[in-house]
Amino acid sequence: ELRPRLVGRLVVLEPLAREHEQDLYRAAQDMDWAYMPYDPSWSPQAFRGWLEEALERSQRGEQAAFAILQAASGQAVGSTRYMALRPEHRGLEIGWTWLRRSLWGTGANAEAKLLLLEHAFERLACMRVELKTDARNARSRAALEALPARFEGIFRKHMLVGHDRSQVRDSAWYAITDEEWPAVKARLLARLARTLPGESEQSGL
Repeated sequence: ELRPRLVGRLVVLEPLAREHEQDLYRAAQDMDWAYMPYDPSWSPQAFRGWLEEALERSQRGEQAAFAILQAASGQAVGSTRYMALRPEHRGLEIGWTWLRRSLWGTGANAEAKLLLLEHAFERLACMRVELKTDARNARSRAALEALPARFEGIFRKHMLVGHDRSQVRDSAWYAITDEEWPAVKARLLARLARTLPGESEQSGL
């Protein structure tokens, strides 16, 4: 199953649904959208458009969108997706990940990545998982390198972003392969074991 409910200690990932809209719209107000493809938080209508697009792409089987919930409260606090699905080549991308700023540095993002990577490698039998970010996003690139995901280069003029698709984005590309996954998993588990309230860590993918 591409989009099951994935349960961790800090977060739960569940298939994105319309019932998450109110919580996610509130969370979106506490998010830095500077390096995302566009900012859907500026109005309820714009956010609904983001949600409906994500749901439609999931229903068509093009992507698999999740809501990120706080395990303790059940409140939706962000979202992430499997994208660029290539089952014939045993590959996919993790992307469109965002999390309310107040949860950066708490381990929530690291555990969400652990759950997604674990499902991709251990149940979907992926041999490659890709991750990309705006080449200017130093925080996100540091977090990807801390996984560690291997940097594979800059795709120049890769995307047109912004509400009107008028901004040109270069993308920094990273990947993890199946033979690298055991070491990445061990590192993520060790990092989460050290995570305590208030402890600083890289986040913000």
